[in-house]
Formats: sequence, C-alpha cells, structure tokens
Amino acid sequence: MTFDSFGLPSIVLSNIKNLGYTTPTPIQTRAIPSAMEGRDLMGLAQTGTGKTAAFLLPIITRLLKRPAAARRRVRALILAPTRELAEQIHESALDLAKATGLRSTTVYGGVNMHRQITALRNGADIVVACPGRLLDHMGQRTVDLSGVEVLVLDEGDQMFDMGFLPDIRKILAGLPKERQTMLFSATMPDAIRGLAADMLKDPETLQVGHSAPTETVSHAIYPVAQHLKTKLLLELLNRNTEGSVLVFTRTKHRAKRLAENLEKVGHKSTALQGNLSQNRRKEAMDGFRSGRFRVLVATDIAARGIDVSQISHVVNFDVPSTPETYTHRIGRTGRAERSGEAHTFVTGEDVSMVRAIERLLREPLTRKKLEGFNYNEGPSVADKDFNRPIMDGRGRGGAGYGAPRPAQRDQRAPRPQYAGASENSDRRDVNGNRPQPGDDIYAADRPARSYGDRANSGRYGQDRPGQDRSGRPGGARPGYGRPGQRTQGSRPQGGSRPQGQGAPASQSTAR
Repeated sequence: MTFDSFGLPSIVLSNIKNLGYTTPTPIQTRAIPSAMEGRDLMGLAQTGTGKTAAFLLPIITRLLKRPAAARRRVRALILAPTRELAEQIHESALDLAKATGLRSTTVYGGVNMHRQITALRNGADIVVACPGRLLDHMGQRTVDLSGVEVLVLDEGDQMFDMGFLPDIRKILAGLPKERQTMLFSATMPDAIRGLAADMLKDPETLQVGHSAPTETVSHAIYPVAQHLKTKLLLELLNRNTEGSVLVFTRTKHRAKRLAENLEKVGHKSTALQGNLSQNRRKEAMDGFRSGRFRVLVATDIAARGIDVSQISHVVNFDVPSTPETYTHRIGRTGRAERSGEAHTFVTGEDVSMVRAIERLLREPLTRKKLEGFNYNEGPSVADKDFNRPIMDGRGRGGAGYGAPRPAQRDQRAPRPQYAGASENSDRRDVNGNRPQPGDDIYAADRPARSYGDRANSGRYGQDRPGQDRSGRPGGARPGYGRPGQRTQGSRPQGGSRPQGQGAPASQSTAR
C-alpha cells in the first residue's frame, strides 16, 4: 500500500514525498482510512510507529475539504502531555500542511502567554496544547473551542501518569458534543480505558503489536557498581562513535552533572531536564537534532516527544521507575525501521525492576560485560556526584546506590550511659568510690527529688515561688513582673493594661 491509495489531496501527497516518506507504517495503514471516514479511534501502538502522521493526515484532509469561515476558529485540537511532544506535533503539522494555507500554533506553559493569545486571535486551524496552559486560556476566555471538529489525545497513558486526567475532563466539558475523537496510547491502563469509554463513540480499536519495543532494537543490561557508571558510559561512547546517543537519568541534578562531565572530556553533550527554561530546552533539542550535540542527557521528560531518526543508542544510566517507562525510553531508537541499541546500567537493587521489564518484553535481557573494563575499581572523590543514593518520594536514599545500609539497632555497638564512666576515669562519687563502666557517674552527685519539687527549683539562679506542677506561675515572677502587674486571680482595674506590663492577659491566664 502507498499513500496515494488513501485519497489524500495532491498538495498533501507532494508534502509527504518531499519529507521522504514512501510507504505507510502499519498504524497509518489501519488508522488513516477509518479516520478519513470520520470514525472515532482508539489506537494502541508504541512510540516511533508513525502515530503523528496517522492522525495529522486525516485532519489536514478534512480541514481542506471544508474551507474555514471568514473568522478563523480552532477546528482541530490536539492534546499532548509535554512541551517537546507538542512542539514536535506542531512542526509535523506545518510540514504536512505546507502551502495549504492552514495555520497551526502551540499552547503550553513556560513561555509568554501573550504571544499565544496573539496567535489565537489571529486565527489557528490546528492547536496543539498541553492541558494545563489550555485551561488557563479557557479560564481567561482567550481561546474559542466552540468550533472544534476533531479532538486528538496523544500519549494518553503519559497523560494519566502526569495527573492530567482531571484537566482533560474539564477541557472535554468545554468542547462541542458532536466531534470526531481519536485517542492514541502506548499502553492502556484502566483509567485510560475509562476515559476512552466516556469520550469515544463506537470507536474502532487499533492495536499494532503489543506494548513491547520495536523489533529493530537490541537490548542489553550491564551489571555495574554505582560509582562506575560514568566510566562505563565513557567506555561505551569511545567504542561506539557513530550516531547520536540519548542517555536517561532519574533526576535533574544527575542529568545536568553528567552532561557537564561528558563535555569536559571531549564529548559534545547537552542536558534536557525540567529546570531549564523553554528556550534552553528548545536550544538543546535543536542542537541534538542538528548533530551539534552527539549526546543528550535527559530525564523522563524527554522519554516521549523526541523524534530524532539518527539516534543509534539509548543508554539507561539509571533504571526507569516502571517497565512502561523503559519501553518509552528505548522507543527513541530503532525508529522508522532503523536498527538501534538499548543499554541499561543495573546495580544490585534494580533486580526486581529488571524482572518486571523482562515480563513486559516476554523475553530475558542479555547480560553483558565490556572486555577490558575494570569492574573492581573503587570509588574516588571525582565520583561523589554519582555515589549518592537517588532519593525516593520521602527524601530517603534507596539501598544499593553506593551507600551501605545502616546497621540494625540490635547490631550496633552498645553505648555507655555516660562517656565519663570508664576504667580510666578519675571521677569519684560522693562516697569516694570509683564508678564502674556503664554506671551513671552523676547520679550520686544529684539530690533526689520528686516531680513536685519543681515548684521550688531554681532557674537561672532565681527561685520561682508559687509554681504549679506544669511550671506555670502561681504568682508574680521575680525579675519579670513590674509594678501594677496582676497576679493569679487578679484583674487590672479600668479594663486596660498598665504601660510597661509584660505578657498580655490571654497569655498569663492560668488554664
């Protein structure tokens, strides 16, 4: 099958040809005809299978068949979970709709909202948006969604993972009931199935393969100590000099420091993580796509939305938190039927996650060791940034990340009651006896007293008469009171507190 068989407009076919596409992918072959008929779709397909063109081509064709009104309104709304993915979809829309007169714009956070308002006022046929910022525009009435004919939710499972489902339901409430809706997702958790049941009408369900990564990707795991990960990565980069490399870490700090360390030793590297401004993130992505940077070190914010065909290797510097995230990460390589390699660095505490990934892949992962690499080298000061444990959600480090577990309480050495109670101590009690190790050497020096004796105990060298058991004053406190201050049970006459008096009445009232 070719793109000519779909009945696409000639200008769109010309754009497809100029982009170098010749044969539709399986998801495109199945989705485009049904979408062209106006049916709702639920597509289950992994990343890198051509989903973006599968919904953009029918949208562009539909919009061209029905010319826009004199005042442009949003006719197609595409929701994406991340800025990078939204920008990628927008760029694909511009490429596929070139010279058609259709307008596309993006709406997401982290950038100037007024520019987005201007673009929306000037008219946009296609809006690619992240849910949070779109809700801001809806609340300020700077976007008109009353003319939406097609709604697309891309990467639905990541929408769920990022907590966007409540926002999506609010957006759905502001859209026309009569519309075409398409939902695409790499996996289909129960929450997404429930959302699909609410928003789709008699959908056609398309499933291309299972949720495992593409067959063009080879997988391998490398057992390695935490402090040797950076050295192992450098060794892999030195031995594989072709193609771009995408490296995933689990924290923003590690992504930043790792990219800096790689740059210092001569590898053209940059980082993509959540602390960067949108301009810096775009600069990093553009540099990686153009080849100015060979290595991109990223957190999972980049697990989807990166469409760089020349990525030859994906390295999981840190094991992902879920098996599904693993498939999204390595889906960045082996795209468009090109081969790719996925390398995962594994430490002792990652065993359970590796098994979960293998269950998802339905096959064991190959264990590898690099010949000539010293796996027995100890940690150094230079490795300190990668020896620290990765914190869990409660701010505690995971065991095995280079930090030994603390001894159990019953395994710790017993502490003496007082450091002075040792065999060499010269201190003696009031009777002249030398204490034995572990004895309370101060006990004999203290006069015995009951709890009630606190009433007459000294504090800061002063007696505090009249205190009750709680330590609160039962009368005037020497050193604190001033003339005219009331005592317990008394109240100043005249209803006002004398000048210079201490605490307000509410604080000195006995309870």
